[in-house]
Amino acid sequence: MPDPSVSRALRALPAVGRLLLAPELAEARARHGEEAVAAAVREVLDDARGAILAGETSETEPMDWAGRVATCLARTWAPRLRRVVNGTGVVLNTNLGRAPLASDVVREALEEAAGYCNLEFDLASGDRGDRHSVIEEHLRRLTGAEAALVVNNNAAAVLLVVDGLAREGEVLISRGELVEIGGSFRIPEVVATSGAILREVGATNRTRLADFEAGRSDRTRLVMKCHTSNYRMEGFVAEVPRADLVAFGRKHGLPVVEDLGSGSLISLAPFGLPDEPTVPRVLAEGLDLVTFSGDKLLGGPQAGIIAGRRDLVDRLRRRPLLRAFRCDKVTLALLEATLRRYGAGLPPEATLPALGMLAVQAIALEPRALGLAHRLLAEGWPAEAVPTVSMPGGGALPATEVPSWAVRLTCPWGPWTEDTLATALRRLPCPVIGRLRDGAWWLDVRTLLPGDEDRVVAAFRQLAGGAA
Repeated sequence: MPDPSVSRALRALPAVGRLLLAPELAEARARHGEEAVAAAVREVLDDARGAILAGETSETEPMDWAGRVATCLARTWAPRLRRVVNGTGVVLNTNLGRAPLASDVVREALEEAAGYCNLEFDLASGDRGDRHSVIEEHLRRLTGAEAALVVNNNAAAVLLVVDGLAREGEVLISRGELVEIGGSFRIPEVVATSGAILREVGATNRTRLADFEAGRSDRTRLVMKCHTSNYRMEGFVAEVPRADLVAFGRKHGLPVVEDLGSGSLISLAPFGLPDEPTVPRVLAEGLDLVTFSGDKLLGGPQAGIIAGRRDLVDRLRRRPLLRAFRCDKVTLALLEATLRRYGAGLPPEATLPALGMLAVQAIALEPRALGLAHRLLAEGWPAEAVPTVSMPGGGALPATEVPSWAVRLTCPWGPWTEDTLATALRRLPCPVIGRLRDGAWWLDVRTLLPGDEDRVVAAFRQLAGGAA
């Protein structure tokens, strides 16, 4: 037999129409529209009905229905993409947006792109222009390439190259370079999607020039090298030098392309990091085309860049697939503003945050960690500054650890475990993302941007006040 208190509580729920027209929701109706408010009303009433039937409440209680609807609307239409504090120590953190953009780069780009701009308009002639030429000159100067194209990411760049140069033909790639990039996206799948046929040569750990010779046929259209930027093989290994691949391509009239992945425009060796191949260096070795990302070691927005021989780039410009991969004005403006920093007279690490984070030495990070730990101690949190290691991330510089400093909070402390602390920090209006290790919560100061120390202190102050 139904519980009478449950029946009374259900009957006491307001009707959708009456609540929708409540005077207290007039502002919400004006701001969000009646459909959105009606959806929120139904959600609130459904939640209340479910709570009654679950026995969480069985008697009628005074309820601020309008307030609950307003809260539901605020939650529904709150921004999903939010600024976070990256305390993971992973500089090019894919989950957190990869390369952070310099604030002046963003301001400059938005100034150009917020209104109308000459995206596809030739200011000299007054005729229609080409969006792909907007920043080509910058890329030519910085890489030494004859021509360049920009698409929306590096996977698209690779797919466009294979589609444009090897469709219905074969692509030679060393077995040791059949890389998988983020999201389980693999080079063999990219090649298959393009309509080309992948021809693996050599062994996983050792590939020789003779393997490319043996794998070549009348159907071969392209030789591809994939830089293993997200893993490293050591021991009994061998790969074909670029110069030999270039000579092989010239001998047989085959273009040789390298996917550099997180390609850098400058050497990282002066920062104490492994000397990864740079785009200018690879092109100078004779590669016909190089593809690389804009949002990794270059330090800009998500983009895929193709640079190299003009005749090959021109062939790619004519591919129908290019239209599906093209960038919008905001991305191009951000990329141009980033590239201009390389020719601005200052070293790029002084103006681009990602490179600055990779370049800074641990000795310069220790005072920042000590200062932040002291501020958190003053707020009542058991924080201490400790040495740690950071990682480049983003599929760049595999197995590379960079000495750094962190603030560590050892748990349990009071009501907190490391898990509950990490969860509470993620749920704040400005989430703070750290690392969990050895029964503690760690915040690496290498990846903190200007103002982040204040945000961290404010976050812990909110937790202490019960705001989470």
